[in-house]
Amino acid sequence: MRGPHNIWRLIRTAATMERTGAASVLLEAVEAPPALRMAARLLGWPFKWLGLKGDESLPPATRAITALGPAYIKFGQILSTRPDVVGPELAQQLKMLQDRLPPFPTAEARRIIGIDLGVSVEETFSEFSEPVAAASIAQVHRARLRETGQEVAVKVLRPGIAKAFRKDIDAFYLAATWMERLAPFSRRLRPTDVVAHFDSVVQAELDLRLESAAAAEFAANTGKDAGFRVPRPIWELSARQVMTLDWVEGMSLADTASIDAAGLDRQALAARVLQLFLSHALRDGYFHADMHQGNLKVDLQGEIIAYDFGIMGRLDEYTRRVYAEILFGFIKRDYRRVAEVHFEAGYVPADRDIDEFASALRVVGEPIFGMDATRISMARLLAYLFEVTERFGMETRTELILLQRTMVVVEGVARTLDPHINIWDVARPVVEDYIRSSIGPKAVVRDLMRTARVLSRFGPRLPAMADAALRRQAAEEERRFAPPRRPRNSGFMQMMGGGTLALAGVALGVCFAKFL
Repeated sequence: MRGPHNIWRLIRTAATMERTGAASVLLEAVEAPPALRMAARLLGWPFKWLGLKGDESLPPATRAITALGPAYIKFGQILSTRPDVVGPELAQQLKMLQDRLPPFPTAEARRIIGIDLGVSVEETFSEFSEPVAAASIAQVHRARLRETGQEVAVKVLRPGIAKAFRKDIDAFYLAATWMERLAPFSRRLRPTDVVAHFDSVVQAELDLRLESAAAAEFAANTGKDAGFRVPRPIWELSARQVMTLDWVEGMSLADTASIDAAGLDRQALAARVLQLFLSHALRDGYFHADMHQGNLKVDLQGEIIAYDFGIMGRLDEYTRRVYAEILFGFIKRDYRRVAEVHFEAGYVPADRDIDEFASALRVVGEPIFGMDATRISMARLLAYLFEVTERFGMETRTELILLQRTMVVVEGVARTLDPHINIWDVARPVVEDYIRSSIGPKAVVRDLMRTARVLSRFGPRLPAMADAALRRQAAEEERRFAPPRRPRNSGFMQMMGGGTLALAGVALGVCFAKFL
């Protein structure tokens, strides 16, 4: 419920960050300007005593994030994949947020399963383990079906998780609203729309029936992808709070020591993770949008296994083509074309200078091509990208948030496996293949054929539709040029006209009040 009580939650967030020491750790890690660090200190210090204490055995950032709750843990999971942004030490500390959070009691999980599935754990499973993984939304148990002996993974939502998320998101709405009111320059970032997008994503994640559907669709799309596997859901044992799917063994992609001990090629794995994401986004328009190491494993044969399908992204065909052209322009170092695509898609306002924008993009692209990945400061690069978006008045595109977020996470996972990876060289074959099949001459013919099929469905109705349109146009022109006629009851009509004007005035007043 949105309201003033959320001010308390925001104050407590700042106080917790200050009390645990997380604020200074995080701001230093991302190389925040001294002025921002001082502002954060001044805002948090007076309320420090109100902050949550957290688990004192944990490092400051992890301690604060786990104390604040699930919505903050989501943010921490993203940071855990980017040692090039927050540093290797902090990234390693935050990795526990991926799947090693404190679990809730197994007895409670059994109770939820009984209520949600309408069957007891003892009747359904011959074995049911303690939690083997626990994250912000749910925890996973290893089990064996009594009837068939099949090993399965049983995912159970945390008790009260929906209410906990609702509280956090309501506070985020309040913060976004005040940000837009007090800092007009922030409106181009559309903070309220971003929170609304996050809200919709979370609501889908809290219904495991939707995750089961996502897993089934993703498995169908990727069934022929070499070196990639998706566990399939067991529908009769899945419901809103419980999801059961195939058990698949593997090592976490974060466990580089075990991967090396198994004799697997980490460079090849890094390239495959990035190429699989691009293939799913461009080829299928449907991709896993939470690809941190806690949701990715690799078996002894080098096959990558994906888990947790609560957050999935979709791209329509037009957006996929725009995205591919932008990537291809960077790969070819054709910054002018990259700039043109941004303008054509409406990502940059039409009144800005396209050549200046192309020059700004060159500053982004050239260092990545000419320098070893280990020497690139991603924190500085991201700061510069933010400057570019501000300089050219670029607004946040909510339809691209999941894509951009996942790209950041996937690149971080790939860099963890292979710190020297060249993302452009790895991306090139996937993007070129999509360009050939979707933007070349064959694509033009295919688009024309699709258009013809649509028109053919409406073929029998086209003459009537055209005739109706022409009749409406003729009637409109007749009304426009016809001489005015004096009404018979002029007093009544004048009264109605005055009333209409009054209503129009009220309506205009309301509209202006909304914008002022």
